[in-house]
Amino acid sequence: MGIHVIKMPDLGEGIAEVEVVAWHVKPGDTVKEDQVLADVMTDKATVEIPSPVHGTVTSLGGELGQAMAVGAELIRIEVEGAGNYMGDTGAARRQPANAAPAAAGAQSSAGTAEQFEPVTVAEPETVVTTATGAATAAPAQAAPPRPAPAPACTQGGSQPAAPGHHGRAAGERPLAAPAVRQRAWDMGIELQYVTGSGPASRISHADLDAFVARGRQKAAEGDRRYAPLEGEQAMPLIGMRRKIAEKMAEAKRRIPHFTYVEEVDVTELEALRVQLNARYAGQRPKLTLLPLIMRAVVLAIRKYPSVNARFDDDANIVTTYNPVHLGIAAQTDAGLMVPVVRNAEARDPWSAASEVARLAEAARSGKALREELAGSTITITSLGALGGIVTTPVINRPEVAIVGINRIVDRPTIRDGAMVARKLMNLSSSFDHRVIDGMVAAEFIQTIRGYLECPATLFVE
Repeated sequence: MGIHVIKMPDLGEGIAEVEVVAWHVKPGDTVKEDQVLADVMTDKATVEIPSPVHGTVTSLGGELGQAMAVGAELIRIEVEGAGNYMGDTGAARRQPANAAPAAAGAQSSAGTAEQFEPVTVAEPETVVTTATGAATAAPAQAAPPRPAPAPACTQGGSQPAAPGHHGRAAGERPLAAPAVRQRAWDMGIELQYVTGSGPASRISHADLDAFVARGRQKAAEGDRRYAPLEGEQAMPLIGMRRKIAEKMAEAKRRIPHFTYVEEVDVTELEALRVQLNARYAGQRPKLTLLPLIMRAVVLAIRKYPSVNARFDDDANIVTTYNPVHLGIAAQTDAGLMVPVVRNAEARDPWSAASEVARLAEAARSGKALREELAGSTITITSLGALGGIVTTPVINRPEVAIVGINRIVDRPTIRDGAMVARKLMNLSSSFDHRVIDGMVAAEFIQTIRGYLECPATLFVE
């Protein structure tokens, strides 16, 4: 028998250490060739480390959440023959950028960001926004189901049961003798919620007594909704959640945020969106408001290029970009990510909608490439149906601006001396005050507002 040592592989240029985010084996386990042993995380992706040999695990080289240098001993496996004590790094297998580790208690990997429309599947009436931070790595989450209405309270301490529980169809009048009905009336009991023990669920005096007894028993036991709780749960920040925490803290610590909020009337924009979808149904991708907002941002950047920039505050260099690489903050099961729509200035709303949908699906399925999650020059963020009225989004460092979209609401507005209902939405946007002056930020947002309130200008060069 011999010992085969697997060392931490070199996972890419410039990567000196990685974090262990999941162990799939433990000492004593028998493993087969190509079986996944561990998940490790770089700045951008989770990588699977497979076994190059058959054998038995003798020891693990690190704990969950531990940072390990490239070349460090990762795992030892007892094998037939002489083994390879000096170590073989094995073949690292790259997982999807948002793949979740399989080990119990392990966190997923990724960066920070915010949610965007396709991922949350938000319709324009509930456009979007999320307080986001710097992100390295998407819909999505679908809108939460509408909660069922709470059951009506009844007297006697009981809750109504589901239809058919008493042997009666919904809405069917309970059977009871006049004397039983009179007694129930005097006691304040609704017969609809009393279980009848007689033929066809007929209610008797004994059933009323049993109903009252059940109510008293529940009262004696107390309402468990208000029972005191004990205990606590400690969960280490590892993998994606740690990356999110680090990047959010770094962005807030190093960037003096300036947030500017403006109200936008999107009544005409929404009407145009509906018309375009009806006209090109089945021929072009369905438009949400997001692609139209993306186009407004691109056009506004032409007038205020300084917001389309990245600030290297270590070197004290601001780089302004001609192409607009729009980051779209997105929520996935693995965490917050920022897929990037490259060269957004070269896309019409339908092309932008297709690319956003593609990136959203790649993020949801974990197939987004590293280059699709990096290199943004300005970010749009949204919380979908949870968009709120106002947010204070965190800049995706090293960018200098982030445009936040809040939900659309119908509000009464005075127009031409008359009160009318209009669709209004706030833009809550943050800027790096070291690079962007308040006047420039306000003018930039006002320019976006102008395009959105007169949507025909989105298509006029």
